Amino acid sequence: MASFKIEGGHKLNGTITPQGAKNEVLQILCAVLLTPEKVTVHNVPDIIDVNKLIFILGELGVKVEKLSSNSYAFQADEIKLEYLESPEFKRDGSSLRGSIMLVGPMLARFGKGYIPKPGGDKIGRRRLDTHFEGFTNLGAIFRYNKEESFYGVEAEKLVGTDMLLDEASVTGTANILMAAVLANGTTTIYNAACEPYIQQLCKMLNSMGANITGVGSNLLTITGVDSLGGCEHRVLPDMIEIGSWIGVAVMTRSELTIKNVSWENLGQIPNIFAKLGIEFEKIEDDIFIPEQESYEIQNYIDGSVLTVSDAPWPGFTPDLLSIVLVIATQAKGTVLIHQKMFESRLFFVDKLIDMGAKVILCDPHRATVIGQNFESTLKATTMTSPDIRAGISLLIAALSAKGTSIIHNIEQIDRGYENIEARLKSIGAKIERI
Repeated sequence: MASFKIEGGHKLNGTITPQGAKNEVLQILCAVLLTPEKVTVHNVPDIIDVNKLIFILGELGVKVEKLSSNSYAFQADEIKLEYLESPEFKRDGSSLRGSIMLVGPMLARFGKGYIPKPGGDKIGRRRLDTHFEGFTNLGAIFRYNKEESFYGVEAEKLVGTDMLLDEASVTGTANILMAAVLANGTTTIYNAACEPYIQQLCKMLNSMGANITGVGSNLLTITGVDSLGGCEHRVLPDMIEIGSWIGVAVMTRSELTIKNVSWENLGQIPNIFAKLGIEFEKIEDDIFIPEQESYEIQNYIDGSVLTVSDAPWPGFTPDLLSIVLVIATQAKGTVLIHQKMFESRLFFVDKLIDMGAKVILCDPHRATVIGQNFESTLKATTMTSPDIRAGISLLIAALSAKGTSIIHNIEQIDRGYENIEARLKSIGAKIERI
């Protein structure tokens, strides 16, 4: 198990270009299974979760060609369907939550899709009902092997239908969408997720010959087509990483420029950081964060304490609440963090409390943060990363803390952040992998 050794308390300076969006690219890579023609994808991040999915695609028979450091060509013209029921797939697929999105395209094109119970972050219950209810609505037969935790759906031909999702699941919407594009007739998906990731997937599928309307709304209409062709697609910059770099700048009181952020796809992120008192400037498509010695949390108009909570898009993304919480520990003022969507994501705050943060964990979903305005800085400590987002939040805390911190289990961070220590070193951070 690798660890990071961080000497905190140093100001940083420089320019960072965000990686491709992890949550988008996992969907895009699964979509290459919908056509036997070549699909080229650019801005693919070099991170563990993405590389695992590319490996699984290769084992499934997809021809994978690495064109450059972040560009790939995929061709799914000779798929090995027997791999789906092999012990190797049960092992490989169970280590990656994103593998669930293989089911929709496989079901649509080959009439069957299987998946072991997928892994991923341990952040609470993340059920799969939405996915499989969508497939059965399209006419698939569902089966589940309880002993092996192995799911399957099969159908001779999917048939379009109207459906109302029980939750606006991003991966559920993507999976059902990829199944519906090759179904007979028209499918409507109401209460669909409408994140930029889903919008990007729709644009890609339409460029392959699909017929999807309502893109960007929570009502998608898909008219099935007989087949899809190849395409070229570029993945958006990762909004979660952009928020993380803002956190790095703020907590180390540093000047930082984040390049090519795709402002129109950031949603509530700039607004929430502004409410925390953070200064930043939009320069063309970049974010410039000046060196800021202090920042004050805005209260509501009536003087009550600000609440920052997550919600489906266009609400604030749950993946950045951990970053907001860490930033708030050194703000001037108090904020209530309400993590509605996952019940275990706030449990990392005990590590921040060990570092001297003033945080009251009210229950599994809420934490009150009393900012110290840098008058009582965080103390270095040794800790373990429980998941991707908590891991990067602890890393940001360690960069601001005076002294040397150790973070164990950094494979969790590597799952979502490309070459993080080299990029931090490039702007002056004192960090090494041990």
